[in-house]
Amino acid sequence: MKCWFHPEARAEFLESVRYYEEQQSGLGRRLLEAVSETIRRIQAHPSMYRVVSGTWRQCRVPRFPFGIIYRVGNRRVEIIAVMHLHRKPGYWRHRGEEPNP
Repeated sequence: MKCWFHPEARAEFLESVRYYEEQQSGLGRRLLEAVSETIRRIQAHPSMYRVVSGTWRQCRVPRFPFGIIYRVGNRRVEIIAVMHLHRKPGYWRHRGEEPNP
């Protein structure tokens, strides 16, 4: 199953990777690997994770305070946020109102 990132989700994820790498060499890479592994888990078992709003689900990223907000649509996983779990809950909800690309 393919994966699609909302442009804002991609930008926030890459910014988090940069930030973590600036804090400690190699930490950004570990975040990138953890998120990649989480996406593979989602692709393998998309219905396994908890519903947070409508058709949107959340899967936690191991070893980091992040969650991936996604839904399955058009034979792909649509990621709307790679969110820090301790900041601004629900900030991503407006992204779900946009039409699917």
